[in-house]
Amino acid sequence: MIRGLSLCAAMALAATAAGAQGVSMLRGHDTNAPIDITSDRIEVQDRADRAIWTGNVHVVQGDMTMDAARMNVAYTRAPTPGADPQIQRIDASGGVTVVSPSERAKGSFGIYDLNRRIITLIGNVSLIRQDNTVNGARLVIDLNSGRATVDGSAVGGATSAAKGGRVTGRFTVPQQRQTTTPASPPPAPAPAK
Repeated sequence: MIRGLSLCAAMALAATAAGAQGVSMLRGHDTNAPIDITSDRIEVQDRADRAIWTGNVHVVQGDMTMDAARMNVAYTRAPTPGADPQIQRIDASGGVTVVSPSERAKGSFGIYDLNRRIITLIGNVSLIRQDNTVNGARLVIDLNSGRATVDGSAVGGATSAAKGGRVTGRFTVPQQRQTTTPASPPPAPAPAK
């Protein structure tokens, strides 16, 4: 039984006919671009090298956004005094949405690992591209390759509750031009006896 589905393959089926690539538009996303964060509240725990953002948290990096109710931002201190700290990882919870120019991904929890250049969403995830949707329990987007993988069960065996641990998808198909063929004439009546 296949527990995971490579989104590249699935989306390629639906997108090839439309001329789009089956690769995430986040491929090659600039993780070195500045990160802007806004929220209702922030708590800085400097000794623990983290900041906790709560309430309508909105993150922007380049042409990607991430929204959630809460985000823990882990950072390292700059080696030189007075330099800015470097964000290493963002853990998001409370309904997470990641948006690129052509895709939208949702999940219950999210992890954006800037060092590994990977975004992971866990819990009732969906990835939407145009009219195509893939659902599962875990979504992993590799920002280097653009490869997105959806699994039916998340780490620890948690499954997509509504889908019984399976990956589901709905894909549009290219509309074919319907041609009509002339109707065949009815058969000739049988000769009378």
